Amino acid sequence: MKQSDTAEELEDQDESEIPDQDSRADIVRWFDQLSKRDVPVAGGKGANLGELTQAKIPVPPGFVITAQTFFRFLHESGMREKVIDRVKTVNVDSHDELQAAADTIMSLIASQPMPESLANDITSAYAELEQKVGIEPFVAVRSSATAEDSATTSFAGMNETFLNVKGPDQLVDAVKRCWASLYGARVIFYRRKQNIPEENIGIAVAVQVMINSEKSGVMFTINPSNSDPSTIVIEGAYGLGDSVVSGSVSPDHYEVNKDSLRITKQIISTKNFKDVRGPNGGVEHVDLSHDEATSASLGDDEVIELARLGKRIEDHYGKPQDIEWAIEGGSVYIVQTRPVTATGASSEAQAEVAPHERTEIVRGLGASPGMASGTARVLAGIEESDRFRKGDILVTRMTAPDWVPLMRLSSAIITDEGGMTAHAAIVSRELGIPCVVGTRDGTSRIADGEQVTVDAREGVVYRGIIPELAKEVKPRVSALSNPAMGIAEVATGTKLYVNLGEPDMAHDVAAMPVDGVGLLRAEFMVLAITNNVHPRALIRDGRGDELMNKLADGLRTFAEAFNPRPVVFRATDFRSNEYRNMEGGDQFEPKEANPMIGYRGAYRYISEPDLFDLELRALAKVRNDYRLRNVHLMIPFARTLWEMEAVAKLVEKTDLLHGRDPMEFWVMAEVPSIVFRLADYADLGVTGVSIGSNDLTQLVLGVDRDSEKVAPLFDERDFAVEETMRLIIEGCRELGLTSSICGQAPSVYPELTEKLVEWGVTSISVNPDVAIRTRQIIASAERRLLLEEAHENMLPDIAA
Repeated sequence: MKQSDTAEELEDQDESEIPDQDSRADIVRWFDQLSKRDVPVAGGKGANLGELTQAKIPVPPGFVITAQTFFRFLHESGMREKVIDRVKTVNVDSHDELQAAADTIMSLIASQPMPESLANDITSAYAELEQKVGIEPFVAVRSSATAEDSATTSFAGMNETFLNVKGPDQLVDAVKRCWASLYGARVIFYRRKQNIPEENIGIAVAVQVMINSEKSGVMFTINPSNSDPSTIVIEGAYGLGDSVVSGSVSPDHYEVNKDSLRITKQIISTKNFKDVRGPNGGVEHVDLSHDEATSASLGDDEVIELARLGKRIEDHYGKPQDIEWAIEGGSVYIVQTRPVTATGASSEAQAEVAPHERTEIVRGLGASPGMASGTARVLAGIEESDRFRKGDILVTRMTAPDWVPLMRLSSAIITDEGGMTAHAAIVSRELGIPCVVGTRDGTSRIADGEQVTVDAREGVVYRGIIPELAKEVKPRVSALSNPAMGIAEVATGTKLYVNLGEPDMAHDVAAMPVDGVGLLRAEFMVLAITNNVHPRALIRDGRGDELMNKLADGLRTFAEAFNPRPVVFRATDFRSNEYRNMEGGDQFEPKEANPMIGYRGAYRYISEPDLFDLELRALAKVRNDYRLRNVHLMIPFARTLWEMEAVAKLVEKTDLLHGRDPMEFWVMAEVPSIVFRLADYADLGVTGVSIGSNDLTQLVLGVDRDSEKVAPLFDERDFAVEETMRLIIEGCRELGLTSSICGQAPSVYPELTEKLVEWGVTSISVNPDVAIRTRQIIASAERRLLLEEAHENMLPDIAA
């Protein structure tokens, strides 16, 4: 069937022209019968699998249920006109209307019985596949839309894929669900915004023997972060590959020189779990031990073999490729390839913009410096993350903790809302990702899928690829890979700490000339450990000890990296709205009008002591079982004395505060009431106070720090805020308490850092990207104070 044979034309054909049970070749095509020219028949994914098979690339065997089969299904059921009319008339900019239309269409397709002749051809092909492999196979059933995986459009992750399907009945059901997914809300939205006519869209289904992967991942034959064509980037983890593609696990990262096939970079991540085939099919999570989680998923020979295959595939297609791979029993398989649609700098496929032709799309606040170019993905919610690819630029209203896995994959982040202390800003700075916040209408003015350049130094987003900006993009790990960054370490009396939350960054940052971790956020670890499931749901399911052990392993990663330097662990401080976004969260969390000052911090620990106990047990395990005594505890958002008294009693039960080398017990100074309670907190055993300048500024000035509308009012340098900080630091000095600051202020305002040193702060904790600069500011401030003191001491002698 030629390319122009669309669903509309099939409607005009008589019954004799529509494939029947005697023309099975129009229903099923085997991979070795397909090539890249067969997209209208097999869809992008199916055509590429056929092309790879023809090129003798190791592809698991399989077949494609053609797009014409889908057209026939719609024709025979009488649904074609009803479906197309419903899609064409829906207002895609109305979330509720779009979702209702999508649900109706998908339900209609799923409930329609498969015509017997089509079912027979599909199950006959499955039986033939069984004969080829010798057993009834588990198969992957992958949607393959006829407009996907091209160099200009990417439906990656939009249509459904079903893994480990076994048996003819399950296969037929999975095929119908793939067809239905062509009308998911985000797919309809994307087609409309890309101006793809509904009449011309079809969907094939690739049925492929499922590799029971021992390890798997993705490979780019061009470096997606900087468009270096001489580098092949490979990312891998244990088990099935969906955890890597979706970003739910941090993969190992390898870079290979394309010409010499020499490994030039290797970063081994902590991979807390792997996905495996369940005993009856489907996918199950399996937790990994600490040793396995931190071991390299690939040997050097495997990396080089993958790179060699990647080079062959790129040579065959004549353009850079985004490849998915799997390894079982020592054999490497390629399960998918597509053109690279976006990279961190300009390429032939991306239109370059001359300096005088720059078009500004939106402007906001540059919250994390840097520049990046690539494809903008406008996401209404985290549920749309499966259409996001590594290297894309994330555009959304605002982020929350459950967005972190997606943020790791981004080359830049743009949000409608937020200021310098918004979640997107804080996380982006820690990850080293360019970020522009507070654009107000970025999600409506930036088109999904368009090429943009982000200049986060100036807070501007431009249309198209701007070479002179894009060429300045550097791999974001490099800033931490070189500890001294060309600057000699400077000794200071005021300690320099760092703020961290990402276990994968622990060893790189620990190699820097810093004195420890002043703020270790629990939230990133909890999200990764629970796979975004609410902790109370895990406790309900009897998995509390599992959560505790995984948290201990995460803490161990930081403690080992920095030992003997201190690591101050801040207990979880999710707000109720962030907890509600986790799976099952709506069952356990209240709806609050202002969660920022709601159910959080110390009050949550005394209200739910069983959850807090898991964190205390994890700390005890790290300190006592692993003998890592450099980990300490910090309590966030303490409002009243009686709260801290209750929390102190819970901590006392663990004996962590006693014995040889006792744990330090810190409290965050975020609520101004602490100014009047320092002595009382000291009597409770508190040994350290860390100023959380973000929340402290919010509460001193009455400014919502997440609101871009009042962002001009949020200023840590305001006299009232600075005076509150001074009172806290000087109060700590009088009481013999350690004092620190871990908010954003010292990372942004050098003049405030100088004042903190002058007031006598014990330590300053900043984001890793500004650590070296902050050390220099501290040293300069200390030298100035010493000179002033020396000058004052000399005055009496001069007078004499």
